[in-house]
Amino acid sequence: MNNQVIQRQMTQRAAVGARLVETAVAAVARVPVPLLRARTRGGKAAALARQTAMYLAHVGFGFSLTRVGICFGRDRTTVRHACERIEDRRDDPALEFGLDALQAALQAAMLRLDAGPGRAGR
Repeated sequence: MNNQVIQRQMTQRAAVGARLVETAVAAVARVPVPLLRARTRGGKAAALARQTAMYLAHVGFGFSLTRVGICFGRDRTTVRHACERIEDRRDDPALEFGLDALQAALQAAMLRLDAGPGRAGR
């Protein structure tokens, strides 16, 4: 495979991962997905959910800050700030448990997606 094909696959995987994280966090936080995608900050709940989603995309899937920023329509410095904010909050045991559980579920879902059609059920 040439570099263009590999880059396109990585870009598509990041986009799928970002949408997966976004949908899961929106459901857990009970915030509509359009609020996470809004160009404005939105309310406190939407901003925290967006920060959490960006954090999980970066930490859970290992996407670069730049790639996460592209997927969420934000600058990489905004993603870095979001990651710092969520990391600072991980001292709370309940939040730590919730983030770990959500990260594990998202990673398992991504592995199944990576397996491709016909192999996801095995």
